[in-house]
Amino acid sequence: MSGFLKLASGEIFEGNWITDISSNEISGEVVFYTGMTGFQEVLTDPSYKDQIVVFTYPLIGNYGINEADFESEKPHVAGVIVYEANDDVFHYQAKFTLKQYLEKWDVPLLDNIDTRALVKNIRDKGSMPAILSKQKGMKLELGLPAKNKVQEVSTKQIKTFGQGQHHIVLVDFGCKQSIIKALLARNCQVTVVPYNTTYNKILSLKPDGVLLSNGPGDPKDLIDELEKIKILVSAFPTLGICLGHQLSALALGADTTKLAFGHRGANHPVCDLNKNEVFMSSQNHSYVVDEQSLLGTGLSTRFYNLHDRSIEGMVHETLPLQTVQFHPEANPGPSDSEYIFDEFIEIVKANNGRVVTYA
Repeated sequence: MSGFLKLASGEIFEGNWITDISSNEISGEVVFYTGMTGFQEVLTDPSYKDQIVVFTYPLIGNYGINEADFESEKPHVAGVIVYEANDDVFHYQAKFTLKQYLEKWDVPLLDNIDTRALVKNIRDKGSMPAILSKQKGMKLELGLPAKNKVQEVSTKQIKTFGQGQHHIVLVDFGCKQSIIKALLARNCQVTVVPYNTTYNKILSLKPDGVLLSNGPGDPKDLIDELEKIKILVSAFPTLGICLGHQLSALALGADTTKLAFGHRGANHPVCDLNKNEVFMSSQNHSYVVDEQSLLGTGLSTRFYNLHDRSIEGMVHETLPLQTVQFHPEANPGPSDSEYIFDEFIEIVKANNGRVVTYA
């Protein structure tokens, strides 16, 4: 069956509608991912909430879907576009094909799309609203409805994992399971709390450190959380990842801006100014911290993206705060930057349970 992608800029791309799902039309923001592997992790990463993901690698699905590499309980993408969707799987751990998995969760899959032409369009005109449809003559309203996507993906209850020596409270803005696993591997007990958990509740949990997780959407949609985050990063050793990095910057007085088409892939070069080293990173974000806005905040840049010189991480001159825009848990992607977790744990140890309390 034919399927169509219509962009807000007016272009229409025709391909094959692969999945048998309940809806004939799906809308979302169209973005692209450049990694050769990792499609299972991308599909289940809450940061992709309501996005139509275009995979640039031409063959997707050949190693199937396994039961070990999920980043959350279900896919969060609005739709998937590929050049060729392989319905045969060749990995011993595979339990589902890409088509079977997306059909199970009612997610549309289109293949035989000219993904090179589509990605060139997005690079030229930016990420934009789009619609997937079985009908060519569909209508698309410009703009996406403004809403807080984090409240849809954050945990609804407090959960605790592990029994390690270091107690980390993870504020869940749309956390990937790999972040929890990385902390558990470093002798941590991890308590995951909803994104809007109060400071006093977090204080009552007696954490040794706090992690502000990744998540979807515009960080400025969470303006009501900034005062709490400012107190948290002042009171506890804190690591901010992706959205958590952006929120830390906003809370301390800096600003964020939206990139034209974002950074999504497993091959982004980043420079660590402290180590004077370059490593490859896994990334998924549309927004970045404006470096000019750091003046007077106490924040300084530690990591740079070597493609566009955007900020990839910060440190604070007095607070035990460290943030990264990339994903140090490296799923999917290279593990070059996992040392960020080791540094965080060392800061937690050095703090030795000291807490700055606020009334």
